[in-house]
Amino acid sequence: VQLQASGGGLVQPGGSLRLSCAASGRAFDNSASGWFRQAPGKEREFVATINWRGVSTTYADSVRGRFTISRDGAKRTMYLQMNNLKPEDTAVYYCAVRTNHYSGSSAATDYDSWGQGTLVTVSS
Repeated sequence: VQLQASGGGLVQPGGSLRLSCAASGRAFDNSASGWFRQAPGKEREFVATINWRGVSTTYADSVRGRFTISRDGAKRTMYLQMNNLKPEDTAVYYCAVRTNHYSGSSAATDYDSWGQGTLVTVSS
């Protein structure tokens, strides 16, 4: 599965952004997916994951209640709606897929396909 992330940019604190990740390949249809992020000087961290049917989701404590992960199977695209953004959300955001695995995961090592990353900067 090849992934192309988009939607990053500069936003003020309290603002919103929606990230998209378009997938190529039918394997996406039977695969769980997730979002991770990496801030400057820090390790990559889990943000959110969604199962293959888009029914079950899990979030990092730091984003729960502000971010929403979703997927559109017909478009083979996953999304991350980010509301009430904070400066500490500044990072490069990566989408990822667990090819042919139905359940999501918070472990980066469980994912085998990664997008190129899109930069989100939250600053006034």
